[in-house]
Amino acid sequence: MQHLKQKSKNPVLIMVTLFVLIVITFFISLNLGVIRIPPIDVLKTFLGQGTDRDQLVLFDFRLPRMVISILIGAGLAVSGVILQGISRNGLADPGILGINAGAGLAVVLFIYFFQGSLTGLGTLSIFIMPFFALAGATLAAVLIYVLAWKDGVTPVRLILVGIGINAAFGAALIIFQLKMNPRDFMQATIWLAGSIWGTNWKFVFATLPWILILIPITLLKARYLNVLNLGDQTATGLGTAVEKERRTLLLLAVALAGSCVAVGGGISFLGLVAPHLARRLVGPKHQLLIPTAVLVGALLLLAADAIAKNLLSPAEIPVGIVVSVLGAPYFIYLLMKAN
Repeated sequence: MQHLKQKSKNPVLIMVTLFVLIVITFFISLNLGVIRIPPIDVLKTFLGQGTDRDQLVLFDFRLPRMVISILIGAGLAVSGVILQGISRNGLADPGILGINAGAGLAVVLFIYFFQGSLTGLGTLSIFIMPFFALAGATLAAVLIYVLAWKDGVTPVRLILVGIGINAAFGAALIIFQLKMNPRDFMQATIWLAGSIWGTNWKFVFATLPWILILIPITLLKARYLNVLNLGDQTATGLGTAVEKERRTLLLLAVALAGSCVAVGGGISFLGLVAPHLARRLVGPKHQLLIPTAVLVGALLLLAADAIAKNLLSPAEIPVGIVVSVLGAPYFIYLLMKAN
């Protein structure tokens, strides 16, 4: 009965619905903020007939931030899909495993040594920063993989080692933050809590290539994720180079997470929740799961960012805290369900 119910779902209709919800959320978010802009004025501004103030608010502040929210949501969701696929563990997430913490540590080190302030980034630095995030995330992933290796990598060992690495990098971040001056310490703390602080088009252009290149590559690798879900022995029997494909997929997950952390900070639980919701909507086949997770992740982070900006306006909550408030109960539910 469950099988028939799963077959009756229309993945195209589900994806179209998610896309429509993203568009609706996008336009609602354009109207909200410290400066409220009525929908008719938003339309006028897009048609080139708006006031200078509305143009400044929409094109220089709100639009780039919202586009970045969509990109980061999509990237972290696909990173979560990959990690859950290669570990065969529904609790895998780049934030929980320590990949985000590794990227965050590398970015904070880069900013501290080369810029001196989170607000002092030049144009070139914005484009270099994702590579530092990738280096930190890769270091975390290599440590996880090496320490989890024992005649292969089992899903349980991968998760447990990842949690340990996350704690270690988190401790290193705290030690390093204590050496900062108070102003930079506060900025770093807010950013690491998941604050989309890159609110201009330079950050969009720095993030966009990573998302546009890595997600299609992941989609091409979807069949390997399907095979890996059958177990290592079965996958090997079907002619798959298990460890080679797992390493390649892990690198894709790391690169996606690192590029997102470079701009969005330490947003946890999104890479956990989005794949689960997508799996409930379209099932476990990764050719459908990956694009659905892209849409779910984008929708979740766009909505969470709108809540973060407006809930305590004019004060702003880091979007990572909103995602954690929504995602932590679901994580606890999954833990209880697993036991």
